[in-house]
Amino acid sequence: MTDAPYALQASGLTKVYRVGFFLNRQVVALRGLELSVEPGQIYGLLGPNGAGKSTTLKILMNLVQPTSGTAALFGHAPGHAATRRHVGFLPENPAPYEYLTGLEFVTLAGRLAGLSGKELDDRVQAVLGQVDLSHAQKLQVRRYSKGMVQRLALAQAIVHSPQLLVLDEPTSGLDPLGRRQMRDLILEQRARGATVLFCTHIIPDVEALCDRVVVLVGGKRVREGRVQELVGNEGNTLELTVEGLHRGQAEALGVPAADIRELEGRLLLRVPDASAQGLLRVLLDAGARVTRIQPARFTLEELFMQTVKEAGAGSSVGGEMSL
Repeated sequence: MTDAPYALQASGLTKVYRVGFFLNRQVVALRGLELSVEPGQIYGLLGPNGAGKSTTLKILMNLVQPTSGTAALFGHAPGHAATRRHVGFLPENPAPYEYLTGLEFVTLAGRLAGLSGKELDDRVQAVLGQVDLSHAQKLQVRRYSKGMVQRLALAQAIVHSPQLLVLDEPTSGLDPLGRRQMRDLILEQRARGATVLFCTHIIPDVEALCDRVVVLVGGKRVREGRVQELVGNEGNTLELTVEGLHRGQAEALGVPAADIRELEGRLLLRVPDASAQGLLRVLLDAGARVTRIQPARFTLEELFMQTVKEAGAGSSVGGEMSL
């Protein structure tokens, strides 16, 4: 494997599916996608249903061929045999052979990745311990819960210590404890130098884990950057938490409706720093109680919703087709 500047890269990636009984309709899943992921990063892939996230991962895993454009893993095409030995993949809906035990399944994955002998045995036991399945390793997979299957699928993806780990909805089906364990495991992979491509709908997981994030809408990249940059402070804007005032009263005091949010009997107001002092006097004179003042900060969820809206694709959220 070469010392490529990017762990994975997509250039002009386009994918058109033909659908319908006569294959006479087209669905454009990707439209000239550009991606460049540097080694050692956790890179988040966000987007509404039908944005092209799963199609992107399938092309990178050589499961689907692009209509046009190119993809590369460590400088080689996704189908390059030597490169694939350095890649681990956790699909969105893992379906390990249910009559194998957990031990047998992870051992098989290790053998397919080129491990053997004591190295294989040691790695299998190590990863089963990492995903907290040592106690269930001799149970057949059909007896596993959904969360256990998810953790088993992660074990097979990391058994050979891949340099690139591709995760499609890795925390799906996990309880809060399982999600925390999964996040810790992902951070461990980065700590040992692996690159992680992380696709999820759970935005707090992205904020907690990712170094960089790309937002896909309608098969195109519409926003990309470091998480800290994307969700940084909103310039010279303050956020005020107010009690004892309802929305109509706040609007009557001159606060634009778009800058007001109601939170369980409280109001959250976002106002320019320059007008905050004057508004404070007005609020206090009106009998309101201001309980908190802080610099306004975007959440990644707000960024996501705004980005989808700006791209004119708000109707695609919750769409009928996941590509």
